[in-house]
Amino acid sequence: MEAIVLAAGYSSRANAFKMTLPLGQMSVLEHTISKFEGVCSRVIVVAGFHADLIKEEIKKIHNKNIYPFRITFIYNENFNQGMFTSIQKGCNEVNDPAFFITPGDCPLVKKETLQLLAEYKGDVVIPSFHYKGGHPIKLSKVVKQKILETDPESNLRVVLNGFKKQYISVNDPGVLMDVDTQEDYQQAIDYYNKD
Repeated sequence: MEAIVLAAGYSSRANAFKMTLPLGQMSVLEHTISKFEGVCSRVIVVAGFHADLIKEEIKKIHNKNIYPFRITFIYNENFNQGMFTSIQKGCNEVNDPAFFITPGDCPLVKKETLQLLAEYKGDVVIPSFHYKGGHPIKLSKVVKQKILETDPESNLRVVLNGFKKQYISVNDPGVLMDVDTQEDYQQAIDYYNKD
């Protein structure tokens, strides 16, 4: 399997470039990428705003030489047109019959959650915590094709509405936690340190 990590946004609500913020010994982005170990053969990182910083971060991760999967950097020149263009850019790169997609600022998902989701078949597989859907989601090549055929001004929700969704209940609050604001970041630090 492969994974698409979306790291092209402006981080406008975070008052900082959230992908490179530290969380313990790693950045938010590295935490997100690291969760795919043992599940994916390749992680595709789609960058846009501050793409140079993302490229630098990926280089640091590569240099650690600890992850058994390839990391591919993709630049979305249309990132300012919205997240769906980054999703399409990532989908263009996917070769495997199933793949994950997640925002780059979801660093607290447990590896066991990914392993569990990987076992499920279906076009759209979504982790759920306390009856709320979260990330990452697992999609099939049929969904990938639909994403690529859809107007770039649309969004993922519209595409997924055309498919049967399978919600998998997980004991992992990390599937709902992202780093959109300073408060989110502080919560992420507290949650990470508590673990």
